[in-house]
Amino acid sequence: MPPAPGDREARRKDVSEAVWSVLAEKGFAGLTLRAVAAAMGVSTGMLMHYFPTKRALLTHALDLLEKRTAERPRRARPAPGLATVRAMLLDILPLTPGDTARNRVWVSSWDLSLADDGLTVEQADRYTRLRSTIRPHLDAARDLGELPDDTDTDRLAASAVAFTHGLVVQALFDPDRFPEREQVALLDEFLTSAGTRSRPGSARIQQA
Repeated sequence: MPPAPGDREARRKDVSEAVWSVLAEKGFAGLTLRAVAAAMGVSTGMLMHYFPTKRALLTHALDLLEKRTAERPRRARPAPGLATVRAMLLDILPLTPGDTARNRVWVSSWDLSLADDGLTVEQADRYTRLRSTIRPHLDAARDLGELPDDTDTDRLAASAVAFTHGLVVQALFDPDRFPEREQVALLDEFLTSAGTRSRPGSARIQQA
């Protein structure tokens, strides 16, 4: 018999915690109904009341990962323009153990998302939203003279996300080569280079 609505909501929270536990330990490759059921100490039959298919479980896991990412502590936005862009991109990088674990889970999800057309669209939408949150701050940087007047901020937002996620992957695979200090230095060089065609001194970034 399916659980009552109130019990279902409480149980779904338990399920989400179990899904997150499995993701943190095994990544998406190890995310199965059996693994989540074992983490909860229940049968796979009970779990199938919530996730009748593996795809439903994966979709929930991706939504949960996005929610956990959005709710994580963020750096203060120090000033309009590039200083805020810098803080936003630092929030993405694997600079702490928690950030590293979260990024490992994200990267492990890519293979599954690429193999499923629906999940591919959802992942593309996540990148669209990320670029859209960065772009207004690049517009502000352009208005402040930190970027050239002819800067295409849509294109620069795409470049910033591509650069940052490329750095994430390198840091995950080679943490000794890309420790926190090196990641921050490379990000600062990227942002400074974005403003090198503007007037002298205008691209100086306020350090957080």
